[in-house]
Amino acid sequence: MTPLEDLRAWMAAHNVDAAYITKPVSIAYLTGFHAEPYERLMALAVRPDHATLIVPALEREKAAGHAAARAEIVSWRDGEDAYALVRAALEGCAEVGVEKEHLSLQAAELLLARTAAREMVDVSPELRRLRRIKNQTELEKLARAAAITDAVGEEIIEGLRPGQTELEVSVMIGAAIGERGGTLSFESLVQSGPNSALPHMRPTGRKLSAGDFVLLDFGADFDGYKADTTRMAVIGEPGEKHSEIHRLVLAAHDAAIAAVRAGTTTGAVDAAARQLIDAAGMGDLFFHRTGHGLGLEAHEEPNLDPGSTTVLEAGMVFTIEPGIYIPGWGGVRIEDDVAVERSGCSLLTKADRSLRVISDR
Repeated sequence: MTPLEDLRAWMAAHNVDAAYITKPVSIAYLTGFHAEPYERLMALAVRPDHATLIVPALEREKAAGHAAARAEIVSWRDGEDAYALVRAALEGCAEVGVEKEHLSLQAAELLLARTAAREMVDVSPELRRLRRIKNQTELEKLARAAAITDAVGEEIIEGLRPGQTELEVSVMIGAAIGERGGTLSFESLVQSGPNSALPHMRPTGRKLSAGDFVLLDFGADFDGYKADTTRMAVIGEPGEKHSEIHRLVLAAHDAAIAAVRAGTTTGAVDAAARQLIDAAGMGDLFFHRTGHGLGLEAHEEPNLDPGSTTVLEAGMVFTIEPGIYIPGWGGVRIEDDVAVERSGCSLLTKADRSLRVISDR
């Protein structure tokens, strides 16, 4: 079944007259058309026998090139009444499925005031559930994004030099991804020295210096599907502490990957990584989940939280990324993208995971 057919099956089971989809990534999943409308109204109205994609006029041509086979495309110009198109698309529909996590209160009030809708049913959980399992086309796009990411990682690590700033390296990553036909999955993280102990710190003007860990967390997007990897380097010969922390994180990473298979739980995969770090007395320094889902978004379901009970199914794709972060000194995270299979998993990202040594001369 196609995603639209899956959605219609849910509508029939829940006696929903229509679905009114407004989250851009959900529209992309259902139609193949991806755009960011910013403040303008964009929506997909799905009925049992018809779908209408409502877009700002400046997106009409792009939408026609991607979604015409799945939906009728209608557009509105700035200054026109976009809700007149919504009213027409939902004519006669009293019970409407909406994405409550995305639809604002203001938009919900307008929907009720301007259409025949009288009750709104949350379709967000079903769309998230459908998106967890990737089909073959999605897996191929994710593999292509991962291959670009691997190649860029090798190029960037080979080009690291003392004196470069984190910002300079971040720009290098974006350019290298573009040269290979991808775009950035998210803003690249380049963290050196003590900054590497701050997992979400954005790149700064700090210069790479002898004795620094260099953490590179980045990914390529290919045709809307995103990769996400983290690799580690050190400027100059690593000290015993550098090597010890990297070995421990890599062992936790490998243990988590070994635990991945259909039928186990996300929490069990997290535990496989966490127990090694806990046993080494560093559990307090590993304070985030072991991974998160990947697809049209860089962070989507499933999440590998401690104790989480989601059962893994073949076709799920997520990251494995344990880390240890020592405040004021530095941190290590090693991250790969995996696709669940019945008896294990396949690695999408395959680049060298060793601690790469960069000459400090």
